[in-house]
Amino acid sequence: MSSILIVDGANVVGARPDGWWKDRAGAAARLHEQLLVADVEFDVVVLVLEGQAKGGVRAGRDAHVRTVHAPKDGDATIVAEARKAAERGGRVVVVTADRALDARVHGVGATTLSPTWLISHL
Repeated sequence: MSSILIVDGANVVGARPDGWWKDRAGAAARLHEQLLVADVEFDVVVLVLEGQAKGGVRAGRDAHVRTVHAPKDGDATIVAEARKAAERGGRVVVVTADRALDARVHGVGATTLSPTWLISHL
């Protein structure tokens, strides 16, 4: 049974007051690099990026991290990714602090963890 961790890139980047707002693409690139070596027990990590952050990481797969560029809002893309993963079976966890998104992904069969949890594993 596979396990998928879906990361709300904007939400995780926004959880750290490290100047990310000055360089959203750079912040996304740093998060991507950290996810490549993160100590998390998931088969696949899906990083969802939106807006200016998409300029920091190309869409596609690097090792166990798959980056997805949201065509519009990140939330809709995160829900779609969670739904697809849940339909394939296995464990699906979304990293976000967004309460509305939390409710939406629970509705498609995923659970959630906080950005603080992920940051502690980076």
